[in-house]
Amino acid sequence: MEQVRLGDSGLRISRVVLGCMSYGDPQRGGHPWSLPVDDAKPFFRRAVEAGITTFDTANVYSDGSSEEITGAALKEFATRDEVVIATKVHGRMGPGTNGSGLSRGAIMTQIDASLRRLGTDYVDLYQIHRFDPEVPVVETMAALHDLVKAGKVRYLGASSMWARQFIEMQHVATAEGLTPFVSMQDQYSLLQREEEREMHPYCLDTGVGVIPWSPLARGRLTRDWDDTTERSGSDEFGKRLYGQEGDREIVQAVARVAERRGVPRAQVALAWVLAQEAVTAPIVGATKAQHLEDAIAAAELELTDEELDELEADYVPHEPSGF
Repeated sequence: MEQVRLGDSGLRISRVVLGCMSYGDPQRGGHPWSLPVDDAKPFFRRAVEAGITTFDTANVYSDGSSEEITGAALKEFATRDEVVIATKVHGRMGPGTNGSGLSRGAIMTQIDASLRRLGTDYVDLYQIHRFDPEVPVVETMAALHDLVKAGKVRYLGASSMWARQFIEMQHVATAEGLTPFVSMQDQYSLLQREEEREMHPYCLDTGVGVIPWSPLARGRLTRDWDDTTERSGSDEFGKRLYGQEGDREIVQAVARVAERRGVPRAQVALAWVLAQEAVTAPIVGATKAQHLEDAIAAAELELTDEELDELEADYVPHEPSGF
């Protein structure tokens, strides 16, 4: 699989990122559909075999057990220097002021806990999971900068927030001589394209890589509109993101293109994301073997201009979500 630079940084990642929220102890945290360690390991093995080098998790996924499984699996199937490990900080992991958020104390506490769970002495890409309005931006950026200087973190990234918030954080980093973010992990798919208005143009202008989450819209783009899955029935966060009735036509367009091409719908929806100029690599979750095979194949699928137009034709403005 192709390896590409993450924005203008020197960090190279695979064209598809394996999202590790799918792997964790189903008895811990809020993801009862997650796969425990023995079921998860084959996905890591296949990803490494296919040339996927980049793995994204977060401290809050399955109450830390996603990081535990990610670290153990990568230690078994790859050497540390062969892979890029990305994790996140912000969500509630324990009591007290250092149990969540982006204060100096929380960041310093949570990076050490993540490193222990991952079984590594550094994280390649450390991302803030959301914006924290309760903490001065300069405090957050200075704490993150100190992690880079200490060698615990190699690069910094951010996740879903308003473009003005991301711009403010980048400005503070530049003005104070601190380490800026090299990536933005935002929600982006055929069903949610609002980041095209401000965030993606800013990232393109400033050399920030984009690694979108939920490129398949929690699976809505891969099945008939009225179909459900075990995960969709228990995914309370996902229920708030998708389901606008007008999106039915987009799901049908994906089905038409996929049928003409003779490929699964997931490959078409991912190929569309990969064709977007701002996107470096989508983050794809996999709980079935076919999910991973579709992601691998999508990296080689090129859509025509006519197909891209057909997939985009029915989009209407959406309320931004997932912040």
